[in-house]
Amino acid sequence: MLSTTAVRLSALYLGLFALCAVALVFYVTAISEGMQRDRTQDAIANELRIVASAYRGGGVAGLVRVIERRSRRPGANLYAIAAPTGELIAGNIASLQPGVLDSEGWSAVPFRYERIGERVDENHRALAQVVFLGNGMRLMVGRDIGEREQVRGLVRQALVMALAIMFVGALAIWFLVGRRALRRIDHMSEASKKILAGDLAQRLPVNGSGDEFDRLSLSLNTMLGRIAQLNEGLRQVSDNIAHDLKTPLTRLRNRAEAALADGGAEAQTEALEQMIADSDQLIRTFNALLMISRVEAGSSTAQMSDVDLSGLALDATELYEPVAEEEGVKLTSKIAPGVTVRGNRELLAQALSNLIDNAVKYVGDGPDPEITVTLSRSGNEVLLAVTDNGPGVPANRREDVVKRFVRLDESRSKPGTGLGLSLVHAVAALHGGHLLLDDASPEARDHPGLAATMALPGGK
Repeated sequence: MLSTTAVRLSALYLGLFALCAVALVFYVTAISEGMQRDRTQDAIANELRIVASAYRGGGVAGLVRVIERRSRRPGANLYAIAAPTGELIAGNIASLQPGVLDSEGWSAVPFRYERIGERVDENHRALAQVVFLGNGMRLMVGRDIGEREQVRGLVRQALVMALAIMFVGALAIWFLVGRRALRRIDHMSEASKKILAGDLAQRLPVNGSGDEFDRLSLSLNTMLGRIAQLNEGLRQVSDNIAHDLKTPLTRLRNRAEAALADGGAEAQTEALEQMIADSDQLIRTFNALLMISRVEAGSSTAQMSDVDLSGLALDATELYEPVAEEEGVKLTSKIAPGVTVRGNRELLAQALSNLIDNAVKYVGDGPDPEITVTLSRSGNEVLLAVTDNGPGVPANRREDVVKRFVRLDESRSKPGTGLGLSLVHAVAALHGGHLLLDDASPEARDHPGLAATMALPGGK
């Protein structure tokens, strides 16, 4: 238990609070005793002035009369007149601690005394001032300090009770809060062990209180979810690479083998040309993979600059017009002029080219296939969209098509690598934006089309 942070913090806070409480109590006690001592001395001095006035006016006889009269009053005041030999001859004191009347002035320390008419076993303590009279007699005026001793005892008792309550309270807080925190940490440790054992679906417990443990668990669970997502993506990428690259590699080998078996120069030349084409496709695939990895790693952030997105969109549209025309597709544009964003021109151009190229490939054979490149502003965002009137992408597959090597054309009858939208998604994320996929014409059931929109922040 002592090795846990909760117990150490509890003990530290308890010790610190107890130390402060003790220091405060002693400070208050000292202040209170000082105030009471000053009040006692003021009261004694006032009484001494009264009896001294009686002595000056009536001599020893007048002094004795005043002392006897004031001694019969209830209260804490003490009076005594002693002979030069020390024998008490008047006042309300039966006996004094030896040595009290031997020196003139204030008593250095409290002394014991017995009051007339009280039991002998009662223990009283007092402070007094002694005055030597001219005839050798001694006058003592004092005051009982039992009240001050009671206050000191009450303060000490309160201190002991406060420390006891603090100790009990600390134990209660530890049992109610510390043990609960330790149990939550134990649950988090158990979940962590399962995660380390390979169960990436395991998550840290969250009880919904919103405290620091919940915030930590939510952050770690988000991280675990991201790790699981990346692992799943890596597994899918590995499977897709094996599937998509195995076929061209096998085709390369078969063509090389067929060319060797045929032996004719013309057949070998044709086989080499086809092998070069297949090799170029493989190189393009690997280049696309490398570019996506670099973009996701943010390696291109150093080349950010102000990009004329309007001019870039116009150039891309003009570049693909002959390609679209050859495929029988009408390519148009609706581009707002003077739109500028902060970004990487080459990556933005590549992303837009991928969107247009995908649209040209998959717009379909329907009547009047058409593709529109649109650039507009919406609030604080710039929307660069490519829409078509083709078959579109089902809503339940839109999250999949941005993954690497995922293609809706399962038969792989159309050319491509399945990396185009992955690169667009990565480029949009690099620029602080996102890729939106939606139906271009939701009311058209057979050909709803696809609206692929890159939403980028800012813009001028």
